[in-house]
Amino acid sequence: MRICMIAEGSYPYVTGGVSSWIHSLIRQMPEHEFIIYAIGAQSKQKGQYKYELPSNVVEIKEIFLDAYIDEPGKWGHRFRLTSQQEEDLKCLLGGGGGVNWGNIFDLLRTEKFHVAADFLSSKDYFDILEDLCRTKYSLVPFTEMFWTVRSMILPLFVSIRNDIPEADLYHSVSTGYAGVVGALAKHIHGSPLILTEHGIYSREREEEIIKADWVKGYFKDLWIEYFYTLSGCIYNSADQIVTLFNRNKEIQIELGCDPSKISIIPNGVNAIDYANLPQAPDQDIIRIGGIVRVVPIKDIKTMLQSFALVKREIPNAELTIMGPTEEDEEYYQECLQMVGSLELQDVIFTGTVPVKDYLGQMDILVLSSISEGQPLAVLEGMACGKPYVTTNVGSCKELLNGVNDGIGPAGFVTPVMNYEPMAQSIIKLCKSPSLREEMGRNALERVSRYYKHQDFITSYQQLYALLGEGQQWPALASN
Repeated sequence: MRICMIAEGSYPYVTGGVSSWIHSLIRQMPEHEFIIYAIGAQSKQKGQYKYELPSNVVEIKEIFLDAYIDEPGKWGHRFRLTSQQEEDLKCLLGGGGGVNWGNIFDLLRTEKFHVAADFLSSKDYFDILEDLCRTKYSLVPFTEMFWTVRSMILPLFVSIRNDIPEADLYHSVSTGYAGVVGALAKHIHGSPLILTEHGIYSREREEEIIKADWVKGYFKDLWIEYFYTLSGCIYNSADQIVTLFNRNKEIQIELGCDPSKISIIPNGVNAIDYANLPQAPDQDIIRIGGIVRVVPIKDIKTMLQSFALVKREIPNAELTIMGPTEEDEEYYQECLQMVGSLELQDVIFTGTVPVKDYLGQMDILVLSSISEGQPLAVLEGMACGKPYVTTNVGSCKELLNGVNDGIGPAGFVTPVMNYEPMAQSIIKLCKSPSLREEMGRNALERVSRYYKHQDFITSYQQLYALLGEGQQWPALASN
């Protein structure tokens, strides 16, 4: 079977998390051929792969959302749209109501437009936006509205106009642009479509936009509604939707997803791979670690602030942050400045490293993210028998506390963006070797029993086989 994996902002340009998940899935299925449809943010990423692609990857197609910057449109043309086409576009641009994505796909891929920017430079676009401003955004300056919506929608239009490789099955690993491309692939080629949603993409974008300085206050709702509209595209189009834990399923249903489509397939790790890792030679140091990309959504600043409090009570504590720093260089520099302003000692940023070289040496692991799905970093630490302190995001509470499984806690869960409770939890573990050992044992038992890598692979093998043969995927017991 030929499977097209559609990834946005992850594989193969970024390590860890969703990228590791994709890489593992492909490697464990040599019986299938894979096409990677990679959606990147910036054209400078082209060919800059962080992974050696498995031999069963037969094609990689790259598109970049900044491609529209160099795409000029012809101003002032009129394309004589039908009233239905105008209504569909108005819904997409923020007019409310359900978007008919099939009509949008057909219109934007028509030869009427030489390039996507042609429509957004047309009189038709001007008229639709003018009507939208008059009926819904009367207090917003029209010029600002014109350019804001244009910048918002043009990457989507460019994505829709790209060619889609033909495959037996399409698998989008998020909603957003990857979800729209998956729905487009099904629309063009008619093959089945799977969505795996690790974190809730639209909620993550909402959190980012609320905090963003680059979005003016009166445009925040417009941007947020836009990303929810993108998610709705694949929720409606997908044949099957996979999520990783029950709370995500509940949110998807709240957002309008058909419950009968949703199955739960947890992530998994091979616990045996994390046994007997190199241990730390010096036991006079309490080693605290974070397996994390240095980007804002991981909230490294809260981790640093909590460590500053830890350091006051545990002077022999050391913090090692294991993960790439180049993804957001500006944020990384801000983190380094915070280390300096807090006068912190014993903070190490390793950059990208083989995590197994470090994990065995850690006494405590920390995750300070603002948003997560079911983080592989937590599963890896649990497989290594290490206690974790995490924020209450994604499935972290379920991972550490279990769901009536008779196994004790594997760490502490603390509020998001609140460094004091995080620090107190870390200090409690620092002061009690017996508590660290107990929680580490619980972690290993839970991950060994409920989060097996082979179970994860087998579930997807069965899902691919059934959809590829046109059969209905049965509801999982975990539903």
